[in-house]
Amino acid sequence: MTLHTIPMPDLGEGIAEVELVKWQVQPGDVVAEDQILCDVMTDKAAVEIPSSVAGRVVALGGEIGQMLAVGAVLIRIEGEAAEAAPVPASAPSPQTAATPQSPAPVPEAAVPPPPPHPRAAASARALAAPAVRARAVALGLDLAALRGSGPDGRILHADLDALQPTIAPTGAATDATHEVKLIGLRRKIAQKMQESKRHIPHFTYVEEVDVTELVALRDELNRQHAAARGELSPLVFIVRAMVLAVADFPQVNARFDDEAGVLTLHDAVHLGVATQTEAGLMVPVLRQAQTLGLWACTAAITRLAASARAGKATREELSGSTITVTSLGKLGGIVSTPVINHPEVAIIGVNRIVARPVVLNDTVQVRQMMNLSSSFDHRVVDGAVAAAYVQRVRQLLEHPALLFLD
Repeated sequence: MTLHTIPMPDLGEGIAEVELVKWQVQPGDVVAEDQILCDVMTDKAAVEIPSSVAGRVVALGGEIGQMLAVGAVLIRIEGEAAEAAPVPASAPSPQTAATPQSPAPVPEAAVPPPPPHPRAAASARALAAPAVRARAVALGLDLAALRGSGPDGRILHADLDALQPTIAPTGAATDATHEVKLIGLRRKIAQKMQESKRHIPHFTYVEEVDVTELVALRDELNRQHAAARGELSPLVFIVRAMVLAVADFPQVNARFDDEAGVLTLHDAVHLGVATQTEAGLMVPVLRQAQTLGLWACTAAITRLAASARAGKATREELSGSTITVTSLGKLGGIVSTPVINHPEVAIIGVNRIVARPVVLNDTVQVRQMMNLSSSFDHRVVDGAVAAAYVQRVRQLLEHPALLFLD
């Protein structure tokens, strides 16, 4: 029998270290060649690491949430094959970025002796997002023993919530606590938000918009063309207004390098579309948004959102945005204070559309009203510029015919 030491593979693109998000095997498990050993998180992607040999797991090279440098010991497997070479990773599914610290490799002396009775081969991998897997680990649950309520049996947070009465700790029910370590995507989201708020002095500006005419136009376009071309949402009109307004206020379509003190203005609008997924908030990028018509824009947003929610968006689709729009749809509330997607300098938050009484032409009328809650980097975007940009967006939305004029 040969003891194979499998190192953390080089995943390319200059990645020096990764975060260990989930072990799919444990010491004593019998694994097959190409069986998934663990999930790791790189700068922007969750990656599954397969085994290059068959055998029995002797030792793991790290704990959940630990950073592993490329080349550090990932796992040790006892088997009959030749010494394992660095194993390639499977195709990544995108997540959010962070910059962690790497631990020292596990020394040879730390390898425990093999257990006397090897366990059966690991069961088939349950379908679940990394955040669900991390929470299950914190709760001590075996996902392989659960049947999820999502598509194809995917395990959701709701499925774990349903088990709370059976996994609650003993003691007074009114004082029960559950500690959940932030790892993987959830950790990177936290770091991204912290970085944004620490570095960027946010200036938030809220303006109400009368979208009565816009809603009427959208409804009519859908009535005539939805069957053949798909339905239009209010968001696609807001995207078009943002893009057109950028031509007059290029300062908001930019990225700011704080360390170098350089503001890069972009002629093209690469619009980030904040998307809530089961694993957390992601921002796929609508590239060259200024070139897209209404239906092309709708199709692109739909495709990007679906790809992000399925965990299949590419690294290219999750980087390089120059300005972001965020909307919670019907959950949008009245006002929000959106956090800028660093290193961008502006974000437009869309609140929900509601029917409200409004004084118009000296009469009280019921109008479809919506607020735009926007944040700007006050270091490079003055308040007057920010307000003027939002007012231009408002003008375009309140007079939707302007959206189609060159």
